[in-house]
Amino acid sequence: MKETSDSWSAKHSAELYGIEEWGSGYFGINHAGNVEVRAPGEGAADVSVDLTHIIDGLQQRGLEMPVLLRIENLVDSRISILNESFAEAIATTGYQGVYRGAFPIKVNQQSHIVEEIARFGERYNHGLEAGSKAELMIAMSTLKNLESLIICNGYKDAEFIDLGLQARKLGFKCIFVLETVAEVKLVIERSRLLGVDPILGVRLKLSTKVEGHWAEDSGDRSLFGLTTNHLIEVMDQLRSADLLHCLELLHFHLGSQIPNIRSIRAGVLEACRYYIAMVGEGAPLSYIDLGGGLAIDYDGTSSVSGHSRNYSVQEYCVDVVEALAQQLNAHNLPHPTIVTESGRATVAHTSVLLFNVLDVGHFEPGPVPSELPEESHEQVSNLWFTLKAINVNKLQESYNDVIYYRDQVRDCFFSGEVSLRERAFAENLCFAGLQRIVALLPEMKRIPPELEQLPEQLADIYYGNFSVFQSLPDSWAINQVFPVMPIHRLDEKPNRQATIADLTCDCDGKLDSFAGPEGETRTLSLHSVKEGEEYYLGVFLVGAYQETLGDLHNLFGDTNVASVRINTDGSVDFVHELHGDSIADVLSYVEYDPQQMFRQFRVAAEQAVRDGRINVSERQSMLSAYSESLRGYTYFER
Repeated sequence: MKETSDSWSAKHSAELYGIEEWGSGYFGINHAGNVEVRAPGEGAADVSVDLTHIIDGLQQRGLEMPVLLRIENLVDSRISILNESFAEAIATTGYQGVYRGAFPIKVNQQSHIVEEIARFGERYNHGLEAGSKAELMIAMSTLKNLESLIICNGYKDAEFIDLGLQARKLGFKCIFVLETVAEVKLVIERSRLLGVDPILGVRLKLSTKVEGHWAEDSGDRSLFGLTTNHLIEVMDQLRSADLLHCLELLHFHLGSQIPNIRSIRAGVLEACRYYIAMVGEGAPLSYIDLGGGLAIDYDGTSSVSGHSRNYSVQEYCVDVVEALAQQLNAHNLPHPTIVTESGRATVAHTSVLLFNVLDVGHFEPGPVPSELPEESHEQVSNLWFTLKAINVNKLQESYNDVIYYRDQVRDCFFSGEVSLRERAFAENLCFAGLQRIVALLPEMKRIPPELEQLPEQLADIYYGNFSVFQSLPDSWAINQVFPVMPIHRLDEKPNRQATIADLTCDCDGKLDSFAGPEGETRTLSLHSVKEGEEYYLGVFLVGAYQETLGDLHNLFGDTNVASVRINTDGSVDFVHELHGDSIADVLSYVEYDPQQMFRQFRVAAEQAVRDGRINVSERQSMLSAYSESLRGYTYFER
């Protein structure tokens, strides 16, 4: 039985948008029909806070939409879940080693996020991974716990190596992961010059292949890592330099967002064979680093799609620990410290992009008169009678006729046989016919392929106050699906199907792929926008990569940012507020000088006064408005 508006409830919305699945317990819908954030309680029940109440608090503090909202509690929770799941797996299996996490700074380089991870991770000795000199400097200045690891990946020049060796002198467990044979000579030279033995690792290029968006980052053709021949060459060079004793870590990375647990287990088993062989060669390995790959469920399907995964964090940890123990026990080898560089699984849940809808574009007909106007053109008449004859038994034929006669009217308009008003009338008839066909599609036993896309083609366009390129670059670049839904009115049945366009005036600046209860869909169920009322949408799970990868398409800058902490009594602390880029800020990013621009505009305004086009008062008003705009937000302001 179809749900009516009167019988619709928050439960139906939860099922429609899948929030209980992809939300991982952190997000839900309350009895008021609003999305709530559920902060894990400390030894007690979760604490829930209405997202609309947080928006009210943001606006009272001068932070208008769009806003990137970070929830500190979720960073804390994700680090705890990862570390405690590994601890439980280690205890259950009798594994003799320990776990050490290292957050890859590249996943979210924002200072507040990295500082939170260092603070919340300190009790677990959770470290950081650095892939550049700048990221290494962040790690050295942020970590306080000397038991936490600093994993140095990426290509390294002398300055990079010197920084890491200085970190060693300071007491940090800073590990250089060798990516190429060429790096070995440089590490040897710099360590001798500074008189510090490095801690070294090697990154292997495994043959194991994985599924998902980043499948090409695995297997023999992966971009990074040492081949078997290169590995032998590296160990021989270290042995010759009397530094083989520094080789303590084996590293591999199968790819980001790995959807299938079997691929992870296969990769661990293959890496174990290398580990055993390297120990046999005299390398005193004591760490095995799985890199990243721990996936999250973006679409709530718990499948092996590129947007999901078929395992939990707990299953991931158990499979990793069991695979390591099984292989190493067979060779009576000590169990190494397990290292993972989980970034997406650590921070994705912590951030939500909030924005308001500015306008809606409809593809619906206006009123259709009951009688055909007299003296209508023949092709307009044909379209009229086609509309009247539409029925479920011949929808494909009706569709063909509607499109044919519409095109005939357009041809007649081009040749001057049809007037502008007649063409407008015909276009309205066409929309009425297509909407009638869409309404009858559910009654068909089998929908023709040509008609399957018709509902999408007639869906509304909701214009959102945000930039895809700035805030959701992965949705544009790699077709990543993020959970998108209204954050209020969820006790009302959504009555529109829509795609979402941003402010960039670009055909790629849109969201037209959404997670649905039966898989990916091309439209999203939304509510009609009420005049005079804001309609807010949220894009969830955006804490990984999106802030770092964003660009300045159309010079839309960084959004307003707020970090909140939910207290056990349900109150909210606004612990961090950052106003987004002003127009002057983004102009300076692309090498304009806002002050020089203002001076040039002032010269133009003064010339207009001399020429009599404006008076002095108008000049002052224009200069004030120009100056105020330079200081203003790059996004739409009401």
